[in-house]
Amino acid sequence: MTEALRVRDVMHKPPVTVGADLTLSEAAHALDEHKVGAAAVLDSDGGVRGIVSERDILRSLGQGVDPASTRVSEVMTAHPVTVAADDSVAQALEIFRTRQFRHLPVLENGHVAGILSIRHVVRVAHIEEVKPAGSAPALAPRGLEGVAVAETAVGDVRGEEGFFHYRGYDACELARRCSFEQVWHLLVEGELPDSAQLRDFRGRTVAARSLPGGVDPLLHSLATLPGYSPLGALRTAVSLTGAALQVEPTLDISAVQVRAEALRLASLTPVLLMRLHRYQQGLPAVDPDPDLGYAAAYLQMLTGTRPAETAARALEKYLVLTMDHGFNSSTFTARVITSTGSDIGSALTGAIGALAGPLHGGAPSRALAMLDAIGTPDHAEEYLRDEIGAGHRLMGFGHRVYKTDDPRSTLLREVAAEIGGEQAEFAQFVEATALRVLNELKPGRRLYTNVEFYAGVVMNTVGVPRDMFTPTFACSRTVGWTAAIAEQAASNRLIRPSALYVGPPALRPLPEGYAYA
Repeated sequence: MTEALRVRDVMHKPPVTVGADLTLSEAAHALDEHKVGAAAVLDSDGGVRGIVSERDILRSLGQGVDPASTRVSEVMTAHPVTVAADDSVAQALEIFRTRQFRHLPVLENGHVAGILSIRHVVRVAHIEEVKPAGSAPALAPRGLEGVAVAETAVGDVRGEEGFFHYRGYDACELARRCSFEQVWHLLVEGELPDSAQLRDFRGRTVAARSLPGGVDPLLHSLATLPGYSPLGALRTAVSLTGAALQVEPTLDISAVQVRAEALRLASLTPVLLMRLHRYQQGLPAVDPDPDLGYAAAYLQMLTGTRPAETAARALEKYLVLTMDHGFNSSTFTARVITSTGSDIGSALTGAIGALAGPLHGGAPSRALAMLDAIGTPDHAEEYLRDEIGAGHRLMGFGHRVYKTDDPRSTLLREVAAEIGGEQAEFAQFVEATALRVLNELKPGRRLYTNVEFYAGVVMNTVGVPRDMFTPTFACSRTVGWTAAIAEQAASNRLIRPSALYVGPPALRPLPEGYAYA
């Protein structure tokens, strides 16, 4: 049991410490030299003043700071939460779960004695909490809140700090400075491509856009079904395309073939979506222009004409921002399906099904609908107060993970301002009003603008129909899903948790005389 283990048994010791006046370059060297992820920052009396991690340094570099002149004091977490060396591992694990930290300074007799990492605690907790055969399993928090179920190198979300990254790179900085294909290569191949690698990768993604034989007529049929919905139709289209491509169980193929099949399906997903959309509208299909990148071709297939560069770039930033976002519900679904050894088409179909839930991927159009309902600036405060007073959720505000500004919303606010228009200006007014009213009526709730609020504004402005908002999100997230699928397949173990039975006690006898009928 983790209660039997103490923090001193698993912490990294002796602790790595740095001074607040060290530069980021010097601090990074210290972390690298000792092969640790974080260091305690001490004051002149040897007390803990803060903690600085490699992620803090990476995030700062992504924001353009100079590591040779920026001091640790400017990026560290000041006055950090600490644990005592004699605290139980279970106590430390609860802090990690509830506060979303990755490292904690360990104190003993008032001085830092070590650094505790969440990775070591989770590993020990998993080993120590294995129960004897036949005993009841421990019940995890509802929704698996704060529970780490796997290791990943694809990316991470640090909700308390308002930061997320792809393979160590600030995701928002990638969206600002990179193309969709560059970041796609990063996620699935593990590195940012050089010019030759990018040229080859783009060539492969363009070649993979051609539909397999027999699929197009089925798309016609899907698009004319009663009760058509773009996301539901896309889910079915991905499933039948996987079958047409004869994708094989990931258990039976090499890592190279897994990535090849992943690239093919990720390249085809926007093609499938746009054909469905145009067929449902009674329009002919538009083949993707091989000279256009992912985002520009997306709009070209939607409208039939080459998009303006500003519109394509605005959409591209949104698509890069939504490629991946930690161990979200749909990514977890894709990994669970992959853990069974199933094929990539099945895993993507399941992930799209998870994304269809309004609590996960369905909010951008709803946030835009709220702006429509408000109508004019003079009506904003009254509408927002009425909604909050009635206990209704404000679409586009609050997030399960972020307890500060959602960095995706911050960037999309910039994108909305760049492309301009009355709706972007109105959205900024409503956002400011909503945050003020929320702070007044729900003090201490830490409700901030999330990605959906400005996502709807950006997509609407560049011409994406509202019923296509979540399917557009699905197209970009397919890249993250396939990266997670490949990672799961490469180091697989069947994901098979237990449930805590709460029904009638066993064994119940059948009623007297009860028989087959």
